[in-house]
Amino acid sequence: MASAIKKNEGFGAAQLILALSIGILVVVVAVPVLLIFLNAFWADGKFNVQDVLRVLSEPDTYQALMNSLIIAVGTTIGSTVVGTFFAWLVTRTDLPYKRFMKGMFLVPFMLPSFIGALAWKMLLSPRAGYINRFFMDTFGFEEPLFNIYSFTGIILVEIMYLFPFVFIQVCGALERMDPTLEESARISGAGLFTITRKITIPLVMPSILSGALLIMLYSMAHFGTVAVLGIENGIFNIPTLIYERIHQSAGSFASIRTGTVLASVLVFSAALILWLQNKILGKGRYQIIAGKSFRPMELKLRGLRYPLLAFCLAYIGFTIVLPTVVIFLVGGLTTYGLPFTAEHLSLNNYKFILFDYQVTRDAIVNSVTLGLAAALITMSAGVMISYVIVKMRVRGKGILEFLGMLPFSVPGSVIALGVILAWSGKLGINLYNTVWIILVAYIARYMAFSIKANSAALEQVHDSLVEAARACGASMGQALRDIVLPLVRPGMFAAFFLIFLPALRELTVSIMLYSPTTRTIGVAIYTLNEDGETVMSAALAGIALILIVSGQLFINRLTRKKAGR
Repeated sequence: MASAIKKNEGFGAAQLILALSIGILVVVVAVPVLLIFLNAFWADGKFNVQDVLRVLSEPDTYQALMNSLIIAVGTTIGSTVVGTFFAWLVTRTDLPYKRFMKGMFLVPFMLPSFIGALAWKMLLSPRAGYINRFFMDTFGFEEPLFNIYSFTGIILVEIMYLFPFVFIQVCGALERMDPTLEESARISGAGLFTITRKITIPLVMPSILSGALLIMLYSMAHFGTVAVLGIENGIFNIPTLIYERIHQSAGSFASIRTGTVLASVLVFSAALILWLQNKILGKGRYQIIAGKSFRPMELKLRGLRYPLLAFCLAYIGFTIVLPTVVIFLVGGLTTYGLPFTAEHLSLNNYKFILFDYQVTRDAIVNSVTLGLAAALITMSAGVMISYVIVKMRVRGKGILEFLGMLPFSVPGSVIALGVILAWSGKLGINLYNTVWIILVAYIARYMAFSIKANSAALEQVHDSLVEAARACGASMGQALRDIVLPLVRPGMFAAFFLIFLPALRELTVSIMLYSPTTRTIGVAIYTLNEDGETVMSAALAGIALILIVSGQLFINRLTRKKAGR
C-alpha cells in the first residue's frame, strides 16, 4: 500500500513538473514563434501566400535576401578554411607554443563581433580610417588602401570572429582520431601535404562540415557586423532590414508584416541548415575514434616551423591585438581622428562613461541587471526542464525537449520580433518599451543554453541515488533538494555564466526592443557610434571588453579549480 502511495505521489509530481515546464516554454518560446508565422501567412482570417510572395519580390527584401546569402556563403567558406588550417597546425604538427596558440585562437569566441567591426571601421573607413590615412598621407595614395564598407570587408571581419566554430570542432576530431592510417601512409613514403590532403582532411570532414553549417546559421542571422559596416553603404541583410523597417515606421502594420515574412525565411533557413547538419553527423561515414586511447601523431614541419609560427603570431596580432588596442586608444582620445600621442590621450572619456553620463551608466546597469536576472531565471527553469527530459519517464517530454531547443535554432531577430508580437498588448499584457520585454526575450533566447548545461550534469547523476532516498521515506521534493541539486550544482553554475556573459554583450535582440530608458551596453555602443560619438562608443566598448574578458577568466579559473579537485 505504501509503495502504491509513493508511486502515485511520484507520478503526480512528475506530471506537475512536466506541465509546469511545458507551460513555461509554451509561453516564453512557442507563442512568440507561432505568432510570427500567423502574422506572415495569415491575413483577414485566411491563409494568404500572395502577400508573402509580394513582400519577398519587393526589390529591398529580395536584395536583403541575396546579401544575406552572399555574406553567409563567403563567411562560411573563409571561416572553414581558416579554422581547419589552424586546428591542424595546433593538433597535428610540431608547431612551437601550441597550447598558447590554441588559447589565442579561441579568444575571438568570447569577443563581440560588432565591437570588432567598430574597431575595423576606425582603422579602414575610406577617409577617416587610421590605416587608410597613413597610406594616403605617407605614400600619397589618392584612393584608400581598402574600403571596409563593402561585402569583402563585412565577410573578412566575420571570418575573424566566427572561424572558432570550425576550429573547436576540428580540434576535437583531430585529437581523438586514430593516427594509424597517417602512420601507414608515412611509412609508405607519403609526404606531409599528401597525408593531410588525402587522409586527415577526408577523415575529419564531418566535423568540418558541421562547424561550417553552424557558421552559416550564425552568419545568416547576424546583425552587428552588417549594421556597423554595411548600412552606411546601403548593404542590408535580413536582420538589419527587419530592424530598419520596424524602427523607421515606428512599428506600423506593414513593417511588422514585412518583418514576420523575413523572420520566417530565417527560421526556414535555420531549419534547413540544422537538418543538413544532422544528416551529415548521422551518416557516420567515417569512424575515426576507436575504443582505445591514442596519442595523435605529430607531423614534422621541419623548415616551416618558424615561418608558420610567425604567420600565426601575425594573424593573432592583426585580428585580435590590433583592433582591441585601437578600441582602447580611440576611447582615450579627446576627439576622433587625432593621432595617438600622450597629449591627446587620457582616461577622461572612461570616467565620463562610468560616472557622469546617464545614458551609459544606465546601459551598464541595465545589462548587468538583465544578465543576472535572465541567468538566474533560466538556470532555475532549466534545471527543472532538464530533470523532466533526462530523468522522468512521462509522456509528452519529447514536446518539452523540442520546445527547449527551439530557441537554439531560431535567430535572435526572430525571437525579438516574436516577443514584440506576443507582449505588446495582443495577449492582454503590454510590456513594449519596458525592460521586462527584453528580459522575456533573453529568457527565450538563452533557455537552450541552460537546458544543455543542466542536462549534461543530470546525465551523470545515477537514478539509484534518488531511488535509495525514496526507499528510505524521502519525498520527491526532499530527494531533489538534498541529493540531486547538490550534485548538479556545477552544471547550474556553468549554465549561469553561459547565459550571463552573452547577455552582457547582446545586441541582436536588444536593438529591436530597447527604449530610451532601457538601452543595454550593446545598444548604447551601437547608437553612440551611429550618432557620431565615436570616442564615447569606443570607450564604452573598451569597458564592455574588460567586463567580458574578466568574467571569462573568472569562469576559467573556477573551472580549473573544480577540475583540480
